[in-house]
Amino acid sequence: MSAPAIRWGIIGCGDVTEVKSGPGFQKANGSRLVAVMRRDGGAARDYARRHGVPRAYDHAADLIGDAGVDAVYVATPPSSHHDYALQALAAGKPAYVEKPMACSHRECRAMNAAAEAAGLPLFVAYYRRMLPRFVAVRDALRDGRIGTPLTVTAQYASPPDPSLGAGPLPWRYRPEIAGGGLFVDMGSHALDLLDHLLGPIDEVRGFAVNQLGAYAAEDAVAFAMRFRSGVIGTARFAFTAREHADRVEIAGSHGVLRYATFAEVPFEIETARGATHSRIAHPKHVQQPLIQSIVDELRGFGNCPSTGTSAARTSWVINRVLDQYRGKPAYRSS
Repeated sequence: MSAPAIRWGIIGCGDVTEVKSGPGFQKANGSRLVAVMRRDGGAARDYARRHGVPRAYDHAADLIGDAGVDAVYVATPPSSHHDYALQALAAGKPAYVEKPMACSHRECRAMNAAAEAAGLPLFVAYYRRMLPRFVAVRDALRDGRIGTPLTVTAQYASPPDPSLGAGPLPWRYRPEIAGGGLFVDMGSHALDLLDHLLGPIDEVRGFAVNQLGAYAAEDAVAFAMRFRSGVIGTARFAFTAREHADRVEIAGSHGVLRYATFAEVPFEIETARGATHSRIAHPKHVQQPLIQSIVDELRGFGNCPSTGTSAARTSWVINRVLDQYRGKPAYRSS
């Protein structure tokens, strides 16, 4: 007898759920999307109508209390992840929260403690762990294609958003909502992927600064890191650059592997035998492979690789990089 389908409810059916995640709950095997919630009830009903979802709510408690909802996806900004996850877990329902997991490592620890106390799983939407391209990257590292990984360098740069100053500051730049700036929003993806590929980071030393003064949050960071595996590396994230850059290079004892965290480009492996390039496109709904792994685990087979435990490690690294900068008065008052 097959396990019953997992019936999902979404809290916060905003932009990220339109293509990246929402349809994945309907298309994954053994999964159904049965309810959505937004504080704007009209927007929730519109989403439900367009996506064929049976029920819409304008209060999170009503969705969490819906007896027909088995598991809850929290797709709100980070400032409410902690509270909604705890409410879902208290109701006996597994939670899947957007990345970053929360606004601080302290909140992540509290969420994990609640999940452990409830005996329920907690998942986080670091979906790159299950994208076919990065599955292939991890397989290449595990197969020894570049020998033993020794060092890593990561760089991401982009020009400032030209729309800043034309209206209200977007929430991703507001520390009280996002936990920081774009380093927290985007850099967390890059750091979580490095955790997945090379193992946990156990030491971090770095700096965060604000170079342009367009908002209170950091706009550039640089740091060194040591992985538990013995790999050492550096990372730079700058949202103040003239041009885009998106490069990660892992050097091993017998070669080098290069990939981009965000750009749609092939990953490259270079050894003494020459170079190979592997172009693997992302699926239309990028969270669907991770959602499938969550559904499989909830139905009793397989395991999801992105948990509250792994995601909390990424939040710990972010805390280490930003702790000193977060103490600045301009940051605290934002």
